Amino acid sequence: MKSVKKQAIRGAIWTVLGFGGIQVLRFGNNLILTRLLVPEFFGLMALVNTLRVGLELFSDLGIGQSIIHSKRGDDPAFLRTAKTLQVIRGLIVWIVCLILTFPIASFYNDQRFLWLIPIVVLSSVFDGFSSIGLHSLHRRMELGKLNLYELVLQLCYLSSLIVLVWFYPSIWTLGFGVALGGLYKMISSYWLAPEDPTRFGWEPEALNEILSFGKWMFISSGLMFAAEQSDRLVLGKLLSLQMLGVYTVAYTLASIPRDIIRQLSYKVIFPAISNLNDAPRETLRAKILRQRRLMLLGFAVVLASIVTVGDMVIAVLYDNRYAEATWMMPILCCGVWFSILFHTISPALLAIGKPLYSAQSNFARFATITFILPVLYYKFGTLGAIIVIALSDFPLYAVNLYGLWKEKLSCFSQDIQITAFYTGVLALFITIRSYLGFGLPIQSLF
Repeated sequence: MKSVKKQAIRGAIWTVLGFGGIQVLRFGNNLILTRLLVPEFFGLMALVNTLRVGLELFSDLGIGQSIIHSKRGDDPAFLRTAKTLQVIRGLIVWIVCLILTFPIASFYNDQRFLWLIPIVVLSSVFDGFSSIGLHSLHRRMELGKLNLYELVLQLCYLSSLIVLVWFYPSIWTLGFGVALGGLYKMISSYWLAPEDPTRFGWEPEALNEILSFGKWMFISSGLMFAAEQSDRLVLGKLLSLQMLGVYTVAYTLASIPRDIIRQLSYKVIFPAISNLNDAPRETLRAKILRQRRLMLLGFAVVLASIVTVGDMVIAVLYDNRYAEATWMMPILCCGVWFSILFHTISPALLAIGKPLYSAQSNFARFATITFILPVLYYKFGTLGAIIVIALSDFPLYAVNLYGLWKEKLSCFSQDIQITAFYTGVLALFITIRSYLGFGLPIQSLF
């Protein structure tokens, strides 16, 4: 257990450093691209990427999670079967996208989707042919190597994208750029994980195990898409493409803490708990809560800081075309707290083989956005829509609490205490900001 704890600590450090570096690169890339391209292009790409990610999640068989979770995760026959499924899935995603291209172009009344979608979704095909050994690195928690690789990969991809956009500033360059990123990953993954099986395979026992675990991951991932991407699909119909591009900038920056904790959740927390899931529930719960407390305290301070100064960062770094993002970002960022509470404990349910609770949680968020967002948009405009999206993480978290209570892994008392701490820190930071004469983070609304 001490070895697992040390691996988890090292993995957490590498994940924060690696993913933090990636976020810095993406942020710099975003600043450059917003000066080279018009906001409308970001709105278009938000819709196309939402479709791509949605189909990937709706076809998710939990292949990576199965390799991490299974006792046969290092068995070559198991890995060959997993690799075959991964390739088939990537090809199916692309074919389905081709079928959906005409209806989507008609629904949004924009013929650019006819070529943009097939180009962007090529990245899913390349991802399917990537080395299955990347999941083995997750299983062994060799996160230093993995995070350094992902950082270098992003540096190469984003650098190439900036050069291409500099010479050819069009929506098509952004589309080819996404496909290029997938090609980079496919080629480089075999360098990082040369132990990838050289042949495809189809072992019935391995297939049954992957599909047995993956059937709930399929439902959970599909609902995850519905929960996390439905805002862009709904707003894409309600807002102009330019306003959708502004929202995408605000949402991307506000989601940085969520993205970091999600990386920790998948790369560190899930494998670590999977190695301890044979322990008695009370022992497992005590170990999780002890380590989780420190993580939540750190994120509380970080999130409160981002809410306090996020609007000023946008005002300084972006031009007037993105002015409305200054009030969107703090509101969206406030709601991320419930996502942090969720992702720091939800891997426990997955590690003990209960992914159904995650599916139920994602459905709750999806229902909130689908049914409440349009109502508040028509009543209060864009502000009403942003508030719904910010608060949509609460039902995600609340439903997950039920599963934790039922499986004797409850964290409610700890969450109340840490949320009170987060609220106090946020109030203190905003008071200091107002005392210094900068007003409220949503000052531009008034």
